[in-house]
Amino acid sequence: MASIGTLAFDEFGRPFLILKDQEKKKRLTGLDALKSHILAARSVANTLKTSLGPKGLDKLMVSPDGDVTVTNDGATILKMMDVEHQIAKLLVQLSQSQDDEVGDGTTGVVGE
Repeated sequence: MASIGTLAFDEFGRPFLILKDQEKKKRLTGLDALKSHILAARSVANTLKTSLGPKGLDKLMVSPDGDVTVTNDGATILKMMDVEHQIAKLLVQLSQSQDDEVGDGTTGVVGE
């Protein structure tokens, strides 16, 4: 059985898991983490902002396998985006939930 990490305990005795390869990643805390989260959310919102409204522009997106998509639909843009930041992923998931439940308003979830 492969090991995924090590079990450790914080100063209050609560257990947490230290995953392998975490030492290669830099963990942000405090103000730096807050700035990173805001920047990620604004980046996703700015990507969609230009496709909204009566003068909205289409986005041309190319998938890793070479398929080309031209759209101004926020849900499609978000589905095709490859995001790494956890806050950006959360916005994409929120948008998808809005689309699944209501069927509209996906860009309103992400918009500023």
